[in-house]
Amino acid sequence: DGVHAGTEFCYCLAFHGISFNLVTYLTGVLGQSNVAAARNVSTWQATCFLMPLGGAVVADSYCGRYRTMVVSCFIGVAGMLMTALSAYLPLLVKNIVSSNIVSSQEFVLFLGLYMIAVGLGGLRPCLMSFGADQFDDGDPSERATKGSFFNWDVFNMNCASLISSTGIVWVQDHYGWALGLTIPAVVLAAGLSCLVATSRTYRFQRTRGSPLTRVCQVVVAAVRKFSVDTPADSSLLYDMPEDHLAGVPRIEHTTDLRFFDKAAILVASDKEVEAAAAPARTSPWRLCVVTQVEEFKILVRMLPLWATVVFFYAVSAQVTSTFVEQGMAMDATVGSVRVPPASMSTFDILTIILLVPLYDRAFVPAARRLTGREKGISELQRIGAGLAMPVLAMAAAALLETARLRAAPNSTSVLWQAPQYTLVGVGELLTTIGQLDFFYGQAPPAMKTVCTALGLLAIAAGGYLSSFLLTTVQWATTTGGAPGWIPDDLNEGHLDRFFWMMAGLGCLNLIAFGSCARRYKSRKGC
Repeated sequence: DGVHAGTEFCYCLAFHGISFNLVTYLTGVLGQSNVAAARNVSTWQATCFLMPLGGAVVADSYCGRYRTMVVSCFIGVAGMLMTALSAYLPLLVKNIVSSNIVSSQEFVLFLGLYMIAVGLGGLRPCLMSFGADQFDDGDPSERATKGSFFNWDVFNMNCASLISSTGIVWVQDHYGWALGLTIPAVVLAAGLSCLVATSRTYRFQRTRGSPLTRVCQVVVAAVRKFSVDTPADSSLLYDMPEDHLAGVPRIEHTTDLRFFDKAAILVASDKEVEAAAAPARTSPWRLCVVTQVEEFKILVRMLPLWATVVFFYAVSAQVTSTFVEQGMAMDATVGSVRVPPASMSTFDILTIILLVPLYDRAFVPAARRLTGREKGISELQRIGAGLAMPVLAMAAAALLETARLRAAPNSTSVLWQAPQYTLVGVGELLTTIGQLDFFYGQAPPAMKTVCTALGLLAIAAGGYLSSFLLTTVQWATTTGGAPGWIPDDLNEGHLDRFFWMMAGLGCLNLIAFGSCARRYKSRKGC
């Protein structure tokens, strides 16, 4: 789908054009400390990945994916114009005390940033699931192509990120923030125009009511029948003919999580006992069909795996925060050219761009011949391999920081950061694509957008976890007037200890994932 790819390219280029170098803007222009800037970047990025859950509910329940995308994209453009305005303020307003200008810039900047978060909340999950919806599962050739969709979707996004980390970051560092923050707004506006101009070429899916409401109904109905025994024969549970399921395909009953089967038990006290003949009168807050209960079970089974993926994104958040701050303390001159520390993320992006074609065209066919699986390896195997990468990336960053501190005051070349960025890139190739594919594939038909948003929510939770860890480390290591692990002058601190701590947590997380993956029961038919 070329139009979908073009829109996603524009939004990724615009978003990363702001996020990659934001920590530099906060420290260099607005005068924030290293910890405050890293925390603010992590929190904002986390919010950008939290909002898609709300956008997914709106799309699946009320507006549909296309309308939600258009409105959200418009809000995102307005937010990016607001962030650009924060850089223009000193040029537009003369003869004002510097501290007042900085306060005004901060207010306008963060207003714009969180408008962007709201805009991306509707755009992000809808673009991914909307793009996957364009493939017809009934057509063998389209179904085969759909198997590579998430690989090439992430490839497309990283091509946009590459331009952001090089071109836009270069403009920001050499031609000023006013121009550097205006370009992303123009690019996203172009993506919006592309989306609107080609609206008649898409396949649209009907909305099927609020998926979160359906989830809550199962919980309420099961709790109401807490004291009722679950029948051993699942055929006694309440179900309806498929033509009464509001267009939602039937899901077969499973034997685990039996407590929630209570939501589908018919009891004598229910006034809806006769509802089998008139299902429209059944109250879903008292009695749910088996398919609805199974939708809830699918979500519950995915949650432990979701929780283990969160830590990966706490490490990824370091790419635009502590990794950049580490680079700012190093020698950024390569030959006669000064490399902006934020542009080192190019190694992360290039790794993904180079490896996606190899993975899709070489590894998958070879693995398919060995395993017999259509995708070569399972999504969970792919995620597990990816979760090992944060451990190696944090260890590489810690070793480099130790070497840098020993060499101080002599400078260490910023190019030594390349291994840690590359390892994060390998992890993103495996974990990010794997978990998006996993959540979309395992999702019930009525919850595709919400489950795609669940994958994005893991990124949000990782950002908040990063912010929490940074705050905790700052509090714990600055007692008694000590400079702490991450002071403004990194030569006085121990950023290496923070990286080693993250590596240790990554090992524990990998063990937890392995335990959850072994116990996971895949949805039937996937």
